[in-house]
Parts: sequence; structure tokens; C-alpha cells
Amino acid sequence: MSKKKPLSQGQLRRMRANHEKRLQRGNSDKNLPELQDNSLGPEQAGVVISRFGQHADIETADGQTVRCNIRRTIKGLVTGDKVIVRLALEQQSGIGGIVEAVHPRTSSLTRPDLYDGVKVIAANIDQILIVSSVLPSFTTQIIDRYLVAAEDTGIPPVIILNKIDLLNPDEADEIAAALQRYEDIGYKVFKVSSKSGDGLDAIKGLLKDKVSVFAGQSGVGKSSMINALLPDAELLVGDVSDNSGLGQHTTTTAKLLHLPSGGDLIDSPGVREFALWHLPAQRVGWCFIEFREFLGTCKFRDCKHGDDPGCALQEALKAGKITEDRFNNYHKIIASLDEQRHARYFRAATDEQ
Repeated sequence: MSKKKPLSQGQLRRMRANHEKRLQRGNSDKNLPELQDNSLGPEQAGVVISRFGQHADIETADGQTVRCNIRRTIKGLVTGDKVIVRLALEQQSGIGGIVEAVHPRTSSLTRPDLYDGVKVIAANIDQILIVSSVLPSFTTQIIDRYLVAAEDTGIPPVIILNKIDLLNPDEADEIAAALQRYEDIGYKVFKVSSKSGDGLDAIKGLLKDKVSVFAGQSGVGKSSMINALLPDAELLVGDVSDNSGLGQHTTTTAKLLHLPSGGDLIDSPGVREFALWHLPAQRVGWCFIEFREFLGTCKFRDCKHGDDPGCALQEALKAGKITEDRFNNYHKIIASLDEQRHARYFRAATDEQ
């Protein structure tokens, strides 16, 4: 395969110019008048339920949800942030208060962004529920990509196989063996059907007293599962196309939802697809948790873990200490990184021309 051409100086200039245009558009609503201090009540605690430009829906300790302005000094407020707010003594134009400050985050869910580098999309999350399903077809390669992204954030991942009511007996043993491999290296695995309700009680127990986020491809049933756990969520559910087998993405803005059985869910379009192009190859390897004890022990420091002599990962594979499936998926992810980076940067350079 021929090497991708580097970006020209002209493309880089256009990319920077497009970046500035986006920043200017993003700042256009910062000139909106803010509530005056003498019209606000005392400071109180709140949590961001959802974010809309320079406004955010804040839930206060007494359970009311108020749309608030955000102080211009606050950068990067996201769903799940714990904040200090002051509510208006009298509501003005639908705005009921101002977010004054943000507490330090215990965790940040991030994704790479062409213009902003690594972008935070949700905060203070206790676990990431990686949802796979029987339809679209089950694949460990997608699960491993999500696991890498989850490990990179430091937020514990849990694997969920949805739509088990559609499981074909011919593929049941193969899928069970694949899931067992994840359990063997320490990941929790659950099997559910949001349609029949099988396994949902176990998920309720998993979610209790925690802030969780669902991750997974379109069509795996994330919204259907949320609706089964919280019928009042009124989330749209996208059907899987009969022709393509691909799901239609339906969630449009991140929302924090309270579960009647305990715990909170953050439903966000930002985790529909975890891109990995911002990660160096060494970091990807570290995110395969069973590889960690072997990394750095290869004969050569620049070992690519292919047919390199003295490769510790190859030796671990032969000894049965790591599985062939995970080892192959690691190399597929590594092989995709350069192509993804080029595609992203080329799009940034040619966007809006």
C-alpha cells in the first residue's frame, strides 16, 4: 500500500481557517445578556442534566430542573458535571439561573475531535456499559475498540450482549466462547434481551447507586434497553434496516436520566462511535489489559509485535497467555490508526471549502 501524502501548506492553512470560523460561530451566543447579581438567590449545589450551547439544564438538590446561563469564565461544561448555581428570584425569558462554578471531576468521558483535540463529552461517570448484540452481527473487533477507548479514559467497562432472544443456536457456542475470553481476563459480562426482559434485573443491580453510560454501535439496542429500564425516558428507538443491517442513530443530545431502581444513566450521542486515531500505538497496547505484563519486555524497544525477533507478545501468544482473537484485533486497530488520522485531517483541511 502506498503512503498517504502529507497535508500541503495550503491544506493546513485552510484547516486552521476553518477552525477559527467554527470558534467564532461557537462564541456567537456569548453576547447574550446575563442575569444581574441582585436578581439571583443564594448559591446551591446542582448537576448538569444536559447542555445546550451557552445554556444548561441543571437539577438542584430539591429535584427541580432549571435552564441556566453559564458564566463566561466556565469552559467545557458537560452533562454529569457537579456545579454551583444561583437561581433567579424571577425567571426571565425562560432562563432560571446562572451556573457559577464547577466542581473537580472524578472522571471524564472523552472522544477525539478534529478541531478541539480530545473533547470531554460527559463527566463523573462510574462505569461504561459496552453494548453488543446478536443483530447487527456479533463481532469482538468492535468490542475491543470500545474496550481500548474505555481503558484509555480510566472508567471501568462492562460488556453487555443484547438481543439474546434472537440468538441463533448455530452461533451460540461461538459467541459464548468469545464472551468467556473476556471474563477470563477480568471483565464483567451480562446477557440480556430488552425485548423479553431476560437479564434486565441483573443490569438494574449493576446500575444501582452509580452513574453509567451506554456505548455501542447503532442498532445494538442501547435506547431500547434504556426504555426497558426507564419507560418514561421517551427515547426514540431506531430500527435496524432490513436491507443494510445497520442501525439508525437516534439520540441527539446528552441527557442524564434517573433510574427508578437506583442510579443514573447518561445517554449521549458522543459515545455512538469511539474513534481511536488520537492514540499512539503504545497506548493502544497498554489498553489491552492482559498485554501489560509483557509490554516493555521485548528484545527490541521498537518492537511492532509482528514477526519481530524476541517479541514478548508473540511468545505470550504461543504460550496461551493471550488469545489469538485479541492479538489479531490489536493489530487491526493499529493498522487502522494512520488511515483514520489521514482521513480526519484531510476532512478538516477541505471542510467548508
